[in-house]
Amino acid sequence: MGIIRKTESVEILLNEFQDTETALSTVELIKRLGKQINKTTIYRVLSKLEDDGVLHSFLGFDGVKRFARCKTCSKSNHSDVHPHFQCVSCGKTECLDIEVNIPELLNREVMFSQLLIKGKCNLCAV
Repeated sequence: MGIIRKTESVEILLNEFQDTETALSTVELIKRLGKQINKTTIYRVLSKLEDDGVLHSFLGFDGVKRFARCKTCSKSNHSDVHPHFQCVSCGKTECLDIEVNIPELLNREVMFSQLLIKGKCNLCAV
């Protein structure tokens, strides 16, 4: 199910991803936007944005689902095969713009792969 129209809630959520390269968790979004949008709407809109190829999601090392903007995806083609980096000190999580080669598996069709690299970000490594 995709987004039929851009409601105020959709616009508010899209704006959160507009000026950042970091991935945001639902928990973070609820803390930021909880007074403007109820949490059920946040979950529903995030799901629709992912279905439409606007956002992609992945699990952090803490098991929390995070969302980030898609760069070249569409509703019919999610092509977010890239690794993510999560800082073990501050929790900052971001998409890495490097190519990852997924090996071909005999008699299998790979539809999704997730690679999470843990370490310290440029601010925490100092």
